[in-house]
Amino acid sequence: MGGRSEQSAPLIGVEDLSTPLWVESYHTTARTGIRTVARAAPRTVALAVRWAWEASPRLTLLAGVVQLLAGAATAFGLFATADVFTRLLAEGPTPDRVVATLPALALVVAAGAGRGLLDAAVAYVQGRLVPLVEQRAQDRLHAAVLDVELVAFDDADFTELVDRASSEGPTRVRTTVVDTGDLLAAAVSMAAAVITAGVLHPLLAPVVMVSALPQGWASVRSARLMFDSWVRMISRRRRINVTSTLITGREQAAEVRAFTARAMLLGEHRRIADEITAESVRLERDKTVVQLVGRTLSGVGSAGAYAVLAVLLYTSVLPLALAGAAAVAMRTAAQSVVRAIYEVNRLYEGTFHLDLYRKCLDQARALRRRPPTRRLAGPPERIELRGVRFAYPGQDEPAVDGIDLVVRRGEVIALVGENGSGKTTLAKLVTGLYLPGEGSVTWDGVETADVDADELLDRVAVVLQEPMRWPMSARNNVRVGRLDRPDPDDELLHDAARGSGTDTVVDGLPDGWSTVLSREFQGGRDLSGGQWQRIAVARGLYRDAPLVIADEPTAALDARAEHAVFGTLRRRSGGGSDRITLLVTHRLANVRFADQILVLEQGKLVEHGRHDELMALGGTYHELFSLQARAYAAGPGTPDP
Repeated sequence: MGGRSEQSAPLIGVEDLSTPLWVESYHTTARTGIRTVARAAPRTVALAVRWAWEASPRLTLLAGVVQLLAGAATAFGLFATADVFTRLLAEGPTPDRVVATLPALALVVAAGAGRGLLDAAVAYVQGRLVPLVEQRAQDRLHAAVLDVELVAFDDADFTELVDRASSEGPTRVRTTVVDTGDLLAAAVSMAAAVITAGVLHPLLAPVVMVSALPQGWASVRSARLMFDSWVRMISRRRRINVTSTLITGREQAAEVRAFTARAMLLGEHRRIADEITAESVRLERDKTVVQLVGRTLSGVGSAGAYAVLAVLLYTSVLPLALAGAAAVAMRTAAQSVVRAIYEVNRLYEGTFHLDLYRKCLDQARALRRRPPTRRLAGPPERIELRGVRFAYPGQDEPAVDGIDLVVRRGEVIALVGENGSGKTTLAKLVTGLYLPGEGSVTWDGVETADVDADELLDRVAVVLQEPMRWPMSARNNVRVGRLDRPDPDDELLHDAARGSGTDTVVDGLPDGWSTVLSREFQGGRDLSGGQWQRIAVARGLYRDAPLVIADEPTAALDARAEHAVFGTLRRRSGGGSDRITLLVTHRLANVRFADQILVLEQGKLVEHGRHDELMALGGTYHELFSLQARAYAAGPGTPDP
């Protein structure tokens, strides 16, 4: 505990050295004025209308028509109100005047009822339209991200942009469409009230508009304060999300407790939370002051508007009969102006979230593989790499550098080397998951960059050290490798299960193959790391692809299970089979049967040959193999190699 209190530097992450590119627009937001807001709002409205039209032209058109009719009902009601006051204050006996107002009163009631019905119609139409727009926005984002090259997810800026856009983008598209509808309603109502006030007397219309401007200034100023605070706090908010996940996450729970890190973690979370809370309090204080000033000035403006009305009455410019109607029109206009400015400001706030969403779509499109120009004739007979070089985003040193390699159908290729030597990267280049930065990877003379990614990967089965833990049944966890493969009697499923040892895993599940493998669902079960690896091997076997990548497929398996898995891979690969198998492993006893063993160091191919050839060479492979062999052969009293 004492050591923790002396900790001054952040434990979770580091202070951002540079602002992420996708945040740059928020710096601009925090420094904009009301003119910029006014210019940005029409662009956002046009965008919202376009998205709504794409989702449903009929509902979009209907929403616009109903909003216009609602505004017309407001104007009609105001003019009917003016007629009521005129008749009520006319010359003659009071009973006669009251009776004379009845038709105009009926029109006022009808206008109010009609406006109520039209408002309900607007809500109904929006209720049908807005979910369609949000669904389309989410679908557009997901489709774009799924088409992105795999290497893009090794770029921290892009992955964070995707995270932000997916969590906020579709929702912001939805609220922008709603705000656009509300703005249209406020604009129509404002126009009706201002026109009515202007008809009663030309001076009343501009006075009403001026009285609402302070409220608009306050709204824009508050938004600027909010964005400025958000930009300054973004680093802390990113870190507090990490600490929260570490505290509440199931996968982290065991190690947090085992290393008695609870107090340290909670202290770090509180430290960051204190900074965010202090900033939030300061922000709300500043916003309150701005809103108070805006409302005060708006009140002064309203008083001025009514003073103008009083002067018009005093000088008999405006008849007393129309004074009541003018007051109602002015009040309606003022409320509509304030509401319209509020909606414009909300649209302006949403503009930058929408820019984030659109920026993500643009980057995703830019990171897609170029359109295919070639087709594959069939399963690969020969895969050739020439001068292949590949570096991850943001890294100067290549992960793979100058690789020349030829593999043929029926061969088993083992990739050997220390951690970080480029084994997994090379395997992904062979499959087409990654495209080379320099050089070429060809399948039967066709470059992988020229072929549709799905056409390539349909011929690939990948077994990873950390396989995907699909939250679905055990049966579908295996079949997900080839869900469209006909297997009515589960014969292929059971064959893959026997070859991987998955059958013993399934035998221990409460509902067998129907058991959902996820604790997120009631009745679901989780598996150990070794059991998940057996599922992954079965998935690869069931996929039955001509190119198999086994990347540390038995790292979490016991010796017996590992022996069984490699025995299955050996039987189904090489020896005249129709597959190419790339095996990435640190356990060199399992690669002796390989047709080619590739030894990598720092991304370069330093040795290449069969087991006997490499042992005779006496190089890196000989050293690594001998170290492991001596470790297994060591008995009591044997010196540590």
